[in-house]
Amino acid sequence: MDTPRRAGELFESGWYCAESVLLAVAEQRGIDSEFVPCIATGLCGGVARTGGTCGALTGAVLALGLELGRMSPDESVEPCYAATQELLTRFEAEHGSIRCTDLTGCDLGTDEGQAAFKATGARHECTRFTEAATRIVLEILDES
Repeated sequence: MDTPRRAGELFESGWYCAESVLLAVAEQRGIDSEFVPCIATGLCGGVARTGGTCGALTGAVLALGLELGRMSPDESVEPCYAATQELLTRFEAEHGSIRCTDLTGCDLGTDEGQAAFKATGARHECTRFTEAATRIVLEILDES
């Protein structure tokens, strides 16, 4: 399965960025949970349309946690933190920012920004960001 493409397809079908990344990676890793993708919903639009960190990235952070997150407080956070930092570094190097507002050029927290998002084709750019975040997560997981 082409997991980045699957994430893009999920996004185009109506799932949002964070949901699409998490769902595609979970599918690829054989993880079936009633919490995927709903746990990512509030992260979409740069965290609930606040324009913060790109939802595709925050969904990707959740995806990293599926494999690298702790199962007990005695375990180290370092593998997950290192992978998350690498994700953010690679994404920003490729796209120039990790912030939703910077990437889309739209303030999704306003009606005007949402209209601009639809009118300018920024949604198609978000498909590309969703695919990129998914690809980077899989690269990092394969390297670890």
